[in-house]
Amino acid sequence: MAMSPSNSRPTSAPSAPVQGTGSSTFHDGPVEHTPHSNTQNAQKAQSSYLKPRHLVMMALGSAIGTGLFVGTGAAIQTAGPAVLISYLVACLLLVLVMRALGEMAAADPSSGAFSTYAGKAMGPTVGRALGWLWWAQIVVVVAAEATAAAQLVTEMWPSLPQWVWALIFMAVFTAINLVRVGTLGETEFWFALLKVAAVVAFLAVGVLLLIGVLPAPSPGLSNLTEHGGFMPNGITGVAAALLVVIFAFGGTELVTIAAAETEDPQRNVAAAIRTILIRILVFYVGAVTVMVLVLPWNNTELSSSPFVAVLNVAGIPGADVLMNIVIILALLSALNANVYGSSRMLYSLARRGSAPNALAGTSSRGVPRAAVVISVLFGFTAVVLNYLWPETILNIMLNVIGSTCLVVWGLALISQIILRKRADRAGVESPLKMWLFPWLSYFALALLAAIIILGLLDSVVRFQLIATFILVCLIALACKVFIKPRAGSVSADDAAPRT
Repeated sequence: MAMSPSNSRPTSAPSAPVQGTGSSTFHDGPVEHTPHSNTQNAQKAQSSYLKPRHLVMMALGSAIGTGLFVGTGAAIQTAGPAVLISYLVACLLLVLVMRALGEMAAADPSSGAFSTYAGKAMGPTVGRALGWLWWAQIVVVVAAEATAAAQLVTEMWPSLPQWVWALIFMAVFTAINLVRVGTLGETEFWFALLKVAAVVAFLAVGVLLLIGVLPAPSPGLSNLTEHGGFMPNGITGVAAALLVVIFAFGGTELVTIAAAETEDPQRNVAAAIRTILIRILVFYVGAVTVMVLVLPWNNTELSSSPFVAVLNVAGIPGADVLMNIVIILALLSALNANVYGSSRMLYSLARRGSAPNALAGTSSRGVPRAAVVISVLFGFTAVVLNYLWPETILNIMLNVIGSTCLVVWGLALISQIILRKRADRAGVESPLKMWLFPWLSYFALALLAAIIILGLLDSVVRFQLIATFILVCLIALACKVFIKPRAGSVSADDAAPRT
């Protein structure tokens, strides 16, 4: 279905697929158009495309934020040095999930991504529920990033209260997301490049400290086994840390949403996923390894700012102030990327008749402005919450969204298994394939199930998992009862599943 160029309203007749959408037969059903396909002329549409470098950095910008710079310390204090196991397991799961998502996105690029694929695989209610769940998760992340950045700025420059900084950040990045996507992509590229450079510098300082090049004494490997041993909190601590780590990796799936707004989605999504996985493995596992080697796992400074704590040990003058600035910029970068992702998911839901029709319109530059505004409203609400409870709001937000990623990844894997089998029976080839299908897809699902079972052994994690399960059921019920197909919607997630 196309959008009318004159008024940006959806029309009822489907039109030709946009450039680079690939074969819709792989996943069956109509091809969903992306925001930039609705611009008024080819020149404006061309300027609205994301470049491949934007795609990579946008996904990194979403993933390298609160989870790395703030949540890492909480994970270390939960599991001790054995947090390395948590990160390695999470990285393995991430590789498999992103490969599965990449297979579906390369064959059928869509702004709804895994929500669209789940609808085609398991029916409209599942697709709608997954889309709304992911949207809810990401708007909470947006609020968490703004909150964390505001907290750090207030600590450095206490002249303004925390809620004022949060309001400023939300307003600025709402404005950026209301211009054309090319401008947004360029902004995110430089934001993400800065924090990637900072993480590389942090790794270099950590290695120099550990090998004894810096004046500060090297702790060697002693912190891995002292202070209660390598696994001081047992296997339940490792499981609890896994949920923190998976939250940190949450957002990498944004690449499958953003790929739909590039010129060549099939080629770009495959290249971006390979690049993102390598960089996340190096940045996350490398940074955590430096932290657990340099500092005892129960060091109280790790919980507030683990990067700054390590640099203080290294004795680098002014490094803590510089790192705090980098962390603030990193959090704002993640906020920017997540506003983009949440707005595109909401736009896709509206295009498919699963959200109000008013959210399906775009500007002349291809920006779904109504979807952007609605998506950031929660962030502005969080400004009020910051004013009322400035010391607790971040922790509450992290707990709320900690396990929803398990649902998103699990349903994405199930969708990939169903759709790949369907495509194999039809003799349709995907441009990017999951390794050793179906065994690695089943292995990834088993790994997710194991994480959930281990998490149920911990009382805090058990409460979080049960709360997430209730949330999923409520969203699915609401989608089933209140969302009805409307005339003229793109029914990409309404294609009846075939067995």
